[in-house]
Amino acid sequence: MTDVRPDVAPLFEPFTVKSLTAPNRFAMAPMTRSASPGGVPGENVAAYYRRRAAGGVGLIITEGVFIPDDAAGGQASVPRLIGDDALAGWSAVTDAVHDEGSAIAAQLWHQGVERGADPEFNPQVESVSPSGLAGDASPLGRALLTGELAPLAEQYATAARNAKAAGFDAVELHGAHGYLLDQFLWERTNIRADGYGGSIVDRVRFPVEVVRAVRAAVGPDFPILYRFSQWKQADYTATLADSPAELERLLAPLVEAGVDVFHPSTRRHYVPAFSDLAGADGELSLAGWTKRVTGLPAIAVGSVGLQTEFKPTEVRDIEPAPVEAVLRQFADNEFDVIAVGRALLSDPDWVNKLRTGRQEEFVGFNIGKALAALY
Repeated sequence: MTDVRPDVAPLFEPFTVKSLTAPNRFAMAPMTRSASPGGVPGENVAAYYRRRAAGGVGLIITEGVFIPDDAAGGQASVPRLIGDDALAGWSAVTDAVHDEGSAIAAQLWHQGVERGADPEFNPQVESVSPSGLAGDASPLGRALLTGELAPLAEQYATAARNAKAAGFDAVELHGAHGYLLDQFLWERTNIRADGYGGSIVDRVRFPVEVVRAVRAAVGPDFPILYRFSQWKQADYTATLADSPAELERLLAPLVEAGVDVFHPSTRRHYVPAFSDLAGADGELSLAGWTKRVTGLPAIAVGSVGLQTEFKPTEVRDIEPAPVEAVLRQFADNEFDVIAVGRALLSDPDWVNKLRTGRQEEFVGFNIGKALAALY
């Protein structure tokens, strides 16, 4: 592309994994909107994602989409991937994104215990989780029975199959931030004694079974992304892995099950994952370590282009930040794709402005503009 400023040109090379090709290395990070009444994405949803694709984003990752389980989530206006109306709505979304030359992945979501004790959606259904424990280890909802796990994995598979039929280029399994799959991985919320809790090998067993079910549903060439995180909504300081070796033990079974790309979610993309290590290893980000221990592509994310780290309750204006750290990390092979969140809410053209050297036109993150963009 002749109009790409030279220092960012490497980020505008295509990214290919299996049947998916994105025109550049920028993704739109998944951000919850609750703007689909009855779980059906309408014309506003298609327009929302079209604007970001037209603004230069190579890969759209949707907001979390509830899998077809009665206890998947608590908000009635979060979109779903079941039923003719919902699938027709998603087909319009994927068509809109493809019309702009971008690719799109559906993020499959089950909130588990984070659905809460008084959900708006299906309030008669009790929230479920590995052990009936909230993120602070207090009792909430009920523990899933062992016999319920295989059918639940098939619900993920049904959602993935429907996503493929609706024109999506990939699916992402939301296994981060203290939601259901992450609740299985975290010792605080998983105290099961049935082979799905205990050691990391056992705690990752259900997520592995979900990946296998999804792989069987979508076939060998359809990409599966997996989002995970150290931090949880209930505890920003939580960790799943305290060393590269532990990280490898966590992720290797998911690789074997069929994951193609990992999306390690961090609140700041440039923060070292294991800062106690000596030398360059102590400077490597979580995305960098994920690539190293798995050999798979990684999507980095976390406060890209902004001066402050991601906070779910952030309500103030935030100044833009230079992208030197992004460029350095990409040059050092720490990630393959960089996901942008809040910056794209305030400015759908953020990627194009970066590409053509107009970043000074980006005014930062404004809560008013962001809220307007969500609806």
